[in-house]
Amino acid sequence: MGRGIQTVVGGAAAAVALCLVGAGTSGAAGVPQAPAPGTIVAVYGDAANGFEVEYADGSAEYTTTWSEARAECSEYDRRVQRVRCRVSVRTRYAGLAATRDALAYQEERLTGL
Repeated sequence: MGRGIQTVVGGAAAAVALCLVGAGTSGAAGVPQAPAPGTIVAVYGDAANGFEVEYADGSAEYTTTWSEARAECSEYDRRVQRVRCRVSVRTRYAGLAATRDALAYQEERLTGL
């Protein structure tokens, strides 16, 4: 479980908020602005099969599946460390699922206009 996915979830709320209010879509005189670095444009998948996170610059990140993440967490020696790891994974995956749903909602809202 890389630090990159933690960053994804941390920045996801801001990216979705910008998307939902339409901020940053055009600059002066209606000229489109380039998206901010690290802007998430799509999230696919689920915890059971792993998530794919796509960025505006064309790059993508992939998470492990839930079962792989649990196996990695079980490698810790102390129970507290294993629990902390599982909670972290659960929180991360919940954030990615919420971001995926928010992006899908926004896309549906924009295409329905």
